[in-house]
Amino acid sequence: MARILIAGESWMTTSTHVKGVDEFSVHSYVEGVGPLRDALTSRGHEVVHLPGHLVPTGFPDDAAALSAYDLVVLSDIGANSIQLSPGVFDRFVPGADRLGALRDWVGAGGALLMVGGYLSFSGFQARAAFRQTAIAEVLPVQMLAEDDRVEAPAGISPVVTDAGHPALGGAGEDWPLLLGYNRVVARAGAAVPALVGEDPLVALDEYGSGRAGVFTSDCSPHWAPPEFCEQWPGYADLWDGLVRWLTRS
Repeated sequence: MARILIAGESWMTTSTHVKGVDEFSVHSYVEGVGPLRDALTSRGHEVVHLPGHLVPTGFPDDAAALSAYDLVVLSDIGANSIQLSPGVFDRFVPGADRLGALRDWVGAGGALLMVGGYLSFSGFQARAAFRQTAIAEVLPVQMLAEDDRVEAPAGISPVVTDAGHPALGGAGEDWPLLLGYNRVVARAGAAVPALVGEDPLVALDEYGSGRAGVFTSDCSPHWAPPEFCEQWPGYADLWDGLVRWLTRS
């Protein structure tokens, strides 16, 4: 079974309460990794979660650190959080090119999966900013230069074009509705076994001696409603299939 690093899938929220002439703020910390982590561990995989606020200090710096894992998953965490360690951002000291190291590690036989969200691919107002980083050449898709979100508040049905592709894990052809995704363009030669609208939902390709894939919607709410990520029996099949294909296991 695979040892998987999931970076991202957490956030902090601040809300302001106004009661008459009085005002106060409430802060909370939320993790969205639960459905994905539970699906993977239920199939025997080992998952290490690196929450968003720890990514600047804790993301692997080089191939030796990355080699502790079989697969790296980036989910709803922007390029800045990975690249701008405290030493670089606060103390102006040159540091590791982490996305460059990730690219080279995949090329040497590693595996990378990007999962959609407001801070994936180009993302909300293009703030995820992966398009001009080293891993842009690794992913099996090309990213847009602008905000790439497609919101589908009425729901949109995934279309499985190759139900027999091993990366789908036997999840079948009838997938629940999604509420949005990141629009990308598949590269020539990439496998696209599932679409959302006319755009890739799942795309896969080789990169050097390694493999890379994308799932362009969420792994948890809000784009992946409970009917998708909690109630659908095929959810764990899908993620297990992606892991096994990407890691050649």
